[in-house]
Amino acid sequence: MLLVSGVCFLGACANITPPCAAKNTPPAAELKGTHWELSRWNLPPNAMGEVRLRSLPNDQGQKIQLQFSGNRMSGYSACNRFTAQIVEDTRGFQINQIATTRMACSTAREEIERDFLYLLNDYRTIARDGDRLLIIGPNREVLSFSQINLSSK
Repeated sequence: MLLVSGVCFLGACANITPPCAAKNTPPAAELKGTHWELSRWNLPPNAMGEVRLRSLPNDQGQKIQLQFSGNRMSGYSACNRFTAQIVEDTRGFQINQIATTRMACSTAREEIERDFLYLLNDYRTIARDGDRLLIIGPNREVLSFSQINLSSK
């Protein structure tokens, strides 16, 4: 019975993070005109299954942000501005041709930016739940974004 329960649990988890290079997203139209700010970065579960938070720079600098407009995604990646092309496909959309500015910043922000851009390039799932957007990476890191209204910022 325990084996059957374990197999069912693993099967359910497999639906969260697609295998290999498969990517799942909502339709691009669902995100057009939206703005998001990183609120939490969960690291992959440790050997005990515990989720750990990644510490983010607490230097009063700008937070990681995403904006969706037409066939483009842009925003702030911890140190620089970035832009990327959104290409519709059968699973929703793909993020291609990520480009950034080249500003100098602290080592901590450079590390966060490098990891963020890597995850943005190699994500497995993007899921929207109302005013929350999740980006799930290949190793089960989860970036949680809160929707923001730029007119109130």
